[in-house]
Amino acid sequence: MSPLVPKRDDLASLDGYHSPQVAAEVRLNTNESPLPPPAAWPEAFASEIARVEANRYPDRGAVALRSALAELHGVDPAEVFCANGSNEVLQCLLLAFGGAGRVVATFEPTYALHAFIARLTGTPVVSGSRNERFEVELDVVRALMAEHRPVITFLCSPNNPTGNADPIELTEHVIAEAPGLVVVDEAYGQFAPASATRFRGRPGAEGLVVVRTFSKTWALAAARLGYLLADPAVVEACDSVALPYHLSAYTQAAGLAALEFQAEMEERVALVSEERGRVATALGELDIETWPSDANFILFRPLTHPAAVVWQGLVDRSILIRDVSGRPELADCLRVTIGTAAENDRFLCALEECLR
Repeated sequence: MSPLVPKRDDLASLDGYHSPQVAAEVRLNTNESPLPPPAAWPEAFASEIARVEANRYPDRGAVALRSALAELHGVDPAEVFCANGSNEVLQCLLLAFGGAGRVVATFEPTYALHAFIARLTGTPVVSGSRNERFEVELDVVRALMAEHRPVITFLCSPNNPTGNADPIELTEHVIAEAPGLVVVDEAYGQFAPASATRFRGRPGAEGLVVVRTFSKTWALAAARLGYLLADPAVVEACDSVALPYHLSAYTQAAGLAALEFQAEMEERVALVSEERGRVATALGELDIETWPSDANFILFRPLTHPAAVVWQGLVDRSILIRDVSGRPELADCLRVTIGTAAENDRFLCALEECLR
């Protein structure tokens, strides 16, 4: 039976964003932390939720969490906005600043949800192309900004799904020259050599928005918690479009408990980065094209077999990675999350078998 009211015409050809849910013993497809939170985190979390009054709505302003994040980044709590994962952060930004008659800019290939959420909010998207090394070139940015005057220019550093971080000099130029907001998505920022947060508070950087998540290095993908750092006016705008009590008391508690383990998080980043180097070296010895990564994943292209065949061969060996080959700029490319040493060993052995 067809619905009584069809969905919006502009969404008719828009497919939902999903990661394949396939049963596998080794899951290296969604860039989660390969390790659970620190052993002491459950006790810290239990202590936090013991103070939650379950019959009451959560703190709508997430004051304690925003204050803790402000202290972590050396900013004022008025410069922090929290939401259900970085995707809801992006949604609030686009609800507040996007819409009909406004344009946002992306540089493809990049995180698909930048354009996807923009279109959900009725915001037109214009895109520039990255070069053959998947780098954003400043001339391309300038041309796009001059022609379209985007209200939001999206950068993603490190970029998903290619893994490379933008040079900090490029980010600085874009911030200085953009006609609207510059949203730097740093979901994998802790793995990168530099962060756009260094520009927060500088004259001329009032339009900078840095987006972060707890899903990766904080090992809290299940909690769905993200945040942004921005000018208080941007935070107020996001607050104005967020649904009432959108961030549960339990999610806030999970984040507060995690922030007690900054040192452990940094250790995990170091471990994953070391494993990333080892996996990259091993991939370089196979019939595979790879690209340098500053994130917790690696993009690669098998040279002797179609990506779909390799992906299925890995699934048959109970190893799940991400097939991104359907995107025109990523023909025959696959993306693998860096897992534990044992998971990475199993992936590499299985991949070598698939390529024989």
